[in-house]
Amino acid sequence: MLPRINLDMDVLRTFVTAFELGSFARAAARVGRSPSAVSSQLRKLEEQVGRALVERSGRGLVLTEAGEVLLGRARRILELNDQTLDSLRGSELEGEVRLGLPQDFAETWLPRVLSTFARAHPAVRIEVRTERNAQLVNHVMTGKLDLALAWSSGARGCSERVAELPLVWIGQPGWQGMEGRGQPLPLIAFEAPCVFREACTTALDRKGLAWRIAFASPSLAGLWAAAEAGLGVTLRTAFSLPKTLAVLEPGPSGLPALGSIPVYLLRAEREPSETVAQLAGILREALAQELTTPRRSRPRGAG
Repeated sequence: MLPRINLDMDVLRTFVTAFELGSFARAAARVGRSPSAVSSQLRKLEEQVGRALVERSGRGLVLTEAGEVLLGRARRILELNDQTLDSLRGSELEGEVRLGLPQDFAETWLPRVLSTFARAHPAVRIEVRTERNAQLVNHVMTGKLDLALAWSSGARGCSERVAELPLVWIGQPGWQGMEGRGQPLPLIAFEAPCVFREACTTALDRKGLAWRIAFASPSLAGLWAAAEAGLGVTLRTAFSLPKTLAVLEPGPSGLPALGSIPVYLLRAEREPSETVAQLAGILREALAQELTTPRRSRPRGAG
């Protein structure tokens, strides 16, 4: 029987971080090591498991089959490690955290985030608000929220860009597109002001396409219901896209190409309490894991 080898936790964390951030260079900055040191860690990990974990594809690297298996299990190992330490260290944390976030996130992975935090810090009370972006920013700026995920950084305060999500057109599956359309494009949007509504109308105006607001709603559920009913198309991210709707590709549909929208983590205090800092860390990790698509994914600038 071959002797057991203990995988290096620091090396595993660097490996996971690289594919969550999409770059080994970014991973090096996150873990406080040089790019050459991170490359050495990767070679050490491959030596420990006896398999190649990444392979070159063009100018970047992609996971091998062994790398995909290890990435999933490494996440579980690190999660168990972090939960254990949080439980032991966090038993002394008390107080309250006021968290705000858009409806897009509240309807997807919020329960898992709250569960992770509650297990680590059972004595901490969490108050959660799901609101429009402008309200979230205002509540952080005025101290009504300690922490929030938002689509903009706000005029002042402490903000950190934690993700970049592609903007997409969304409508009924089988939507016929813009070809031959003699009427203005019916749009489904939040009531103004709304960063998505502005991005939508700006993109259409630049392409010279006529549009009209066919349905306005204060809630994301209202947007999805109107789109499912075929009242028009909307612009959002695909983060919480219902299975009954489809992403409409700009080229075939005749709709203009879109860019992306950043996600910011806002804090009311530049030096937050330990309780707020712990929840912020869990939010960062959960969002990074949610957005990671490891299967044959390529970290940009990896090497």
